[in-house]
Amino acid sequence: MIASLLVAFAVYVLAGQQITEKVKALIATAKMPTIDGKHVAALALVVAAAIAFMPSRLSTPTPQPAPVPPNAFTLRGKFIGPTAAEDSSIMAELCGSLADCIEYDGQHDQRLKTGVAFDDLRVAAREMRCRGESIGARQPHVRDAVHKFLDDAVGSSGGPVTPESRAAWVAALRDLSRAAADVAK
Repeated sequence: MIASLLVAFAVYVLAGQQITEKVKALIATAKMPTIDGKHVAALALVVAAAIAFMPSRLSTPTPQPAPVPPNAFTLRGKFIGPTAAEDSSIMAELCGSLADCIEYDGQHDQRLKTGVAFDDLRVAAREMRCRGESIGARQPHVRDAVHKFLDDAVGSSGGPVTPESRAAWVAALRDLSRAAADVAK
């Protein structure tokens, strides 16, 4: 690139005056074409087509999901039957939303103050999203694995919630969401 610029500059220094005079003479004798609306429209269409088919260099790359540790909780093989894909997608969505709600509540009003309140929120969200149907009833292997995972991760106390236990709930629900989303892929 720099070499090309140096060569161009050298040519201009040696023959710049002669080149400028020849270009001026050519412009003075050349007949300029007339440009009408059709030409402008055709040019605009060509430019639009070029932009449309050009690979987008400004788009941001899709972020890759964080690698899942080998010992992470998994639900692979637990969702079974014709509703398995839909059930895993719904569960991923629900658990992620619940984690967001519990985390938000902890940073603001803290209306959810007990483990019972967390469970009531979970039941209400499931009933509203699934219109009363239970994924656990359709997917008993998932239900049992989730029950054990939550007991191990957050315990079974329905009592008062501390900031640490709230953080554990949020982390556990996000882990459940990730595990269900991994199955849905």
